[in-house]
Amino acid sequence: MRQPTLAHLRFPVEQARGRRFPEPSHPYRNEFQRDRDRIVHSRAFRRLENKTQVFAPAISDHFRNRLTHTIEVSQIARTVSGVLGLDEDFTEALALAHDIGHPPFGHAGEAELDRIMSRYGDRFNHNLHALRLVEELETGYARFPGLNLTFEVREGIVKHSADFAPGEIPALDEYLPGLRPPLEAQLIDLCDEIAYNTADLDDGFIAGLITMAEVREEVTRFRELDDQMDFQFPGVADRVKMREIVRGLINWLVSSLMDGTVTAAHGLADVDEIRANPNRIARFSSEAMIGASELKDFLRGHVYNSERLEIGRRQSAGRIRTMFDLFLEDPHRMPAAYLEEHAEQPVFRTVCDYIAGMTDVFFERVRVQMNIP
Repeated sequence: MRQPTLAHLRFPVEQARGRRFPEPSHPYRNEFQRDRDRIVHSRAFRRLENKTQVFAPAISDHFRNRLTHTIEVSQIARTVSGVLGLDEDFTEALALAHDIGHPPFGHAGEAELDRIMSRYGDRFNHNLHALRLVEELETGYARFPGLNLTFEVREGIVKHSADFAPGEIPALDEYLPGLRPPLEAQLIDLCDEIAYNTADLDDGFIAGLITMAEVREEVTRFRELDDQMDFQFPGVADRVKMREIVRGLINWLVSSLMDGTVTAAHGLADVDEIRANPNRIARFSSEAMIGASELKDFLRGHVYNSERLEIGRRQSAGRIRTMFDLFLEDPHRMPAAYLEEHAEQPVFRTVCDYIAGMTDVFFERVRVQMNIP
């Protein structure tokens, strides 16, 4: 059993900067535990169950959706955080929130909404939308808008996958631009990468887009694990072998993330030095960086850019574009209560928020009602 090695870099929950709207402390949950629970009980989190990760459920009931993916990221992130001696509650809250800003139809939906919003000099980004959800759009509390999360969790939502300089994104200037987020937040993007790369390999195999032989040819670590399986369990079915290899890849990447992060953190004394460091500390070991890159390149070439998925992406993007224009032409097609809640913002932003909040299932229901082909 590994011993915690970066406990001195753990973000102290007692040093959290607080909430936008002050609240009394809870008798038996700390601030990050409360944030985690608020995220889990939010409507945005529940909607993840019916949002596409990569594969729509038409082919198989066993594909990951956005919610099951989020749970996988959370499991990995908690493991890494716990072994390194970091704050598991903080890490878990960020993992559970990392995808709540995604619109229907995965990255295809995000890209299309961003293209549409560029017409108006605006943009759509799922991390920025997640921040709007937790600050404004969730409406389950009488005392404040949004979820009133701690500063650190809100900062982690917008910084877990990218840093930004002062003035680069004016709307985010309060979130310490130019400084790195705490190590707990830095872990999320790489735990996300581990989860989706291995899951997409498994789902791509189930969907029939890839074969074991194709992965062996292009991904070194996969080939090594496949050889081990042939030696230990000769003749085992490919579907079982793939699941075993996927588990082996996860274990290898998780261990490499911990090793690479410990090495990069050498000599750093505290959280302030994490923030002031010119580069992120969370990283894979050198060998795993190469292996993760091979896996990503393979998935890009054989899964993400496959004609089968591209047809679905084009269709989804076209339907989002048509629905957006119809709502913009006649906003009263949207619920009256929704329009009233968002009366202070431009109509194009209200339409964007409404579509972004849809699940794939609800989008399809509205599409049929609006006679969108």
